[in-house]
Amino acid sequence: MATPYVKEDLPPYLDSTSEQPPLFDGTTRLYTYYQCPFAQRVWIARNYKGLQDEIKLVPIDLKNRPAWYKEKVYPENKVPSLEHNNKIIGESLVLLKYLDDNFEGPKLLPNDPLKQQFAEELLAYTDTLNKIVYTSFKGDAANEAGSAFDYLETALHKFEDGPFFLGQFSLVDIAYAPFVERFQIFLQDVWKYDITAGRPKLATWIEEVNKIDAYKPTKGDPEFLIQNYRQRFLGQ
Repeated sequence: MATPYVKEDLPPYLDSTSEQPPLFDGTTRLYTYYQCPFAQRVWIARNYKGLQDEIKLVPIDLKNRPAWYKEKVYPENKVPSLEHNNKIIGESLVLLKYLDDNFEGPKLLPNDPLKQQFAEELLAYTDTLNKIVYTSFKGDAANEAGSAFDYLETALHKFEDGPFFLGQFSLVDIAYAPFVERFQIFLQDVWKYDITAGRPKLATWIEEVNKIDAYKPTKGDPEFLIQNYRQRFLGQ
C-alpha cells in the first residue's frame, strides 16, 4: 500500500547563476529536471515510498546548467542522480532499485521469483520500446509504433491479480509510465493515433496509473510536451 501522498511546493530550478548546495552534508538529494521522463521515474518512486521529507528535490535547468553540477556532483552531467551516503548514483532504472533497497516505505518489487524474473524482462525492454516509438516519430508513426504497444498489451495479460504489469503496482509500472504518458499524448495529437485502441489491458493500465497519487504531481504539461516534441522530432 502506498504511503499517503503529501502535497509539496516544488523548488525552483538551479541554473548557471545558482550556487551549489553543500555536497555530502548528510542531506539526501535527488537532482532532477521536471520535464525529463527518466528523472520522473525516480520522482514517482520517491513519492510512492513517502520519502518527500527524506529526499530533497534539486531541479537542474538542463538548458542552462550550472557548471558545478558536472564538475563537482555528477560528471555525466545528466539527470537523475542521487546524492546519498557520501556518494552520487545515476541511471534511472538503477535508482529505482536503489531506492527500494535502501529506504523505508512500500516495496516496489514483489517477493515472488516469477514476478521478479518477469520484471527484469520488462525493464530490459524499456529501451527497445523507447527506440521503436521515438524512431516512428520521424516516419509513419501510426504504423511503426504499434509493435511496441502490442508488447505492453501482451505483457499485461501475464498476471491477473491486478491491473499492473506484475499484478500490483511496482517499479515496472514506474519505469514505463513517464514514457507512455508522453507517447500517448504526442501520437494522438500529431497522428490521431490512439495507442489504447484494440488494447483493453493497456487502456485499463493507463487509467489505473493515473489514479496513483504519487504519480499525479509528476505529470508534465501536455501543451509543453507537444510543442517540445514537435520541435525536437518534426522541426516544427
